[in-house]
Parts: sequence; structure tokens; C-alpha cells
Amino acid sequence: MELMDGMPDPRTYSSLMEAEAGEAGAVVRRMLAANRETFEQIGERLRASPPTGVISCARGSSDHAATYAKYLIETMTGTPTASAALSVASVYEAPVVPGNRLCLAISQSGKSPDLLASVRQQRAAGAYVVALINAEDAPLAEIADAVIALSAGPEKSVAATKSYIASLAAIAALVAAWTRDPDLGAALDALPAELERAFALDWSAGVDLLKPAANLFVLGRGLGLGIAQEAALKFKETCALHAEAFSAAEVRHGPMAIVDADFYILAFGGNDPAGASVRETVSDFRGRGARLLLADPGSDDADLPTLTLHPALEPIAMVQSFYRMANALSLARGCDPDSPPHLNKVTKTL
Repeated sequence: MELMDGMPDPRTYSSLMEAEAGEAGAVVRRMLAANRETFEQIGERLRASPPTGVISCARGSSDHAATYAKYLIETMTGTPTASAALSVASVYEAPVVPGNRLCLAISQSGKSPDLLASVRQQRAAGAYVVALINAEDAPLAEIADAVIALSAGPEKSVAATKSYIASLAAIAALVAAWTRDPDLGAALDALPAELERAFALDWSAGVDLLKPAANLFVLGRGLGLGIAQEAALKFKETCALHAEAFSAAEVRHGPMAIVDADFYILAFGGNDPAGASVRETVSDFRGRGARLLLADPGSDDADLPTLTLHPALEPIAMVQSFYRMANALSLARGCDPDSPPHLNKVTKTL
């Protein structure tokens, strides 16, 4: 395990963001223990009455967790999964066709009016509502059939970290209970300790490379796409750095035309079947001389160290390493990672 050269010791922190991200291992351990019976009950319900589809309701980092949920649910259960456009309920007030669906609502605060409107709409149409919430007093809990407490505790930094990781782990635990997959279940038991290892990995090369950047792409695919989306958001939020997230396949449909020797890219691979596509795209961009960083436990040519875990959990460990690097990059660029300009912790969109 490599400690980040020139970075704070894991026992001391340079910001609330770094300190809160550093709690993720303990948070996931607490979340798994607190919800063990709930996961089993949800799994039994979903096996007894298999949903015809899954609709996720979320915004921001929580919606990036929903992207992870889409790929994990579809690859492990075959159930079509899509993200709801919340304004369909809150602005258009359009009806939803009734059906036996699972509504997966993910939120730190559980207070946003558009999310609540969408969840109420789904429940009225017959959906079984499972809410992943961090706030204990969330209005969302009152309209859910089952509540998974993320157990992240107070998150004072505007940039979400530990609550996002708790959401990813909760989704993985829900799917493990639904499918009764023993390998994923065992890997989840080991995840808290692996997150602590991931937090100490040396990603300082990312700070060195990206400090002067103005724009970059963040690439992932499949299970890694959600963390690419989250990384792009964190670059914007905390580093004043414009970043766009793309699937390693989608980036080839036009966006790759602007990649040249002066273009910056962060790519997330993995040992799942989609990892090969990321590596192929990275190889192409390396050939153009792009300023590239690859985090990939499935590659011998990665630029950033990673952990080899169950393929479904590798993205969670990588985003944990990323958060510490993003915090350091924010400070190196003269930003305040805890209080990005013009942002509030809770965004109540209508």
C-alpha cells in the first residue's frame, strides 16, 4: 500500500472534504450492519414479486449512484432500469402508467420537492419504493415502503463523499440480497477495510498532471460510468475545472474529435467486461499524445494505483482514492473544497 507522497497522513486532514471521505470505510461498515435485516427483507420481496422494471429517482451525486445501480441491476438480474426525469412529475404533472416496478429513491437529505413528487407519482402507480437516505428526518422516509439508512452521519462539506460511497455500497448490498450472490456478499463484508486501503493509495500524479488543466474528459463504462460522472462533478465543484464524463464507447461518437496532445483525460477501467473498452479507448488517446491518467486494476499500464476486488466493487474503491486526490487538487489550484462558490449542501429543486 502506497501512501500519497507529499499528501497529509491519513490521521490528519486538510479539509472537511478529506476528513469526511476518510470516514467512508467506517460508514460502510456501519451501514451494512445497521441494514442487514432490511436488505434481506427487500431481497425476499423482490424475489417473491419480481419487478418488471426499476425506476431511480435522484439528482447530483445520488443520480451518479443510480447510474451504478442501472448497470449492476441489469447485469445481475436482467431487470430494465432507468432514471426518472423528475420534472415529469414536479413540473409537467404527467401521469405514469401503473405497473409492478421497483422505485429506487436515492438522496442525502430526502427533502427535494421534485424528488418527492416523482416518488409519490411512482408509488401511486403501484411501485414498491425503496429509499436510500442519509438524513434521519427525511420526508422521503414517510412515503417509502422500505428505508435503507446510509448511516454516513453529518456531512458538512458541500461536496458529497462518504454519503455517495455509502449509496454505492448500499446498492451493491441490495443487489447481493436480491440475487443471493455469495461472492458479492462476501466481497461486501471485506469492503470497509478495502476502502481504508484505497484511501491511502498514492494518486498524487493526478494533482501534478491536472493542476494547470482547464478542461478534461472523464471516461468509464458500465459499472465504472457512474464514478466517471461523479469525478467530473467533483472537478467542477471543488477544483473549478471543467470536466465532462463520457462512456468510453460514447466518446467515440463525436467528442473524441477534440482530443489531441494537449487534452487531459482521466479514465476508470476495471476487471468487469467493460474494462477492455476503456483500455482500448485509452490506447487510442495515448497514441495522440493526450495527457492521460488511467486508474485500472485490470491493466498493467495504469498511471494510478488501484485495488483488485470483486469487479462490482472496484469502482467504489477507485472513487474513494479519487476523492483524496480531488481534495488535494482543489487546494493546489487555490480553491476551497468545502465551500464551492454558489453552491449549498441541500438543493431543493422544483
